[in-house]
Amino acid sequence: MNGSIKTKEKHYKFSDEAFEAKFAQKTLSAVHFTHEAHLRLAWIHLQKYGLQKAQEHLTEQIKAYAENLGIYDKYNETVTIAAIRMVEHFRLRKPTGSFLELLAEFPQMKTDFKTLLESHYSFDVFKNKEARARFIEPDLLPFD
Repeated sequence: MNGSIKTKEKHYKFSDEAFEAKFAQKTLSAVHFTHEAHLRLAWIHLQKYGLQKAQEHLTEQIKAYAENLGIYDKYNETVTIAAIRMVEHFRLRKPTGSFLELLAEFPQMKTDFKTLLESHYSFDVFKNKEARARFIEPDLLPFD
């Protein structure tokens, strides 16, 4: 590990299993669902289900979670799948025993996520309406 990640993120009060279950059941408070929490969910799902199922589960669950909170316009299919694929890329590059270890090894997933996305896309996926509605493959650098 390249150092220790210190976090005050509230979602760590839950075990991976409890966190995954609370999110799937839409009982997780919005204060617990941060960018880092999104990455952690991706890591949990990738560990348990593999890439394809992780993408299917998380796109469905995050859409349902956003709808449950009444924030329909917050969901972005391209960002969701890109985050999952980035976690998978780094997870395969350096397998770790926990998400925090992975984040310590590759902190840019949390601290510089937008720059990582910009290395794959020539346009702003956060502002693109089509990218919000459906996954758009990278036009600069593939995730694989």
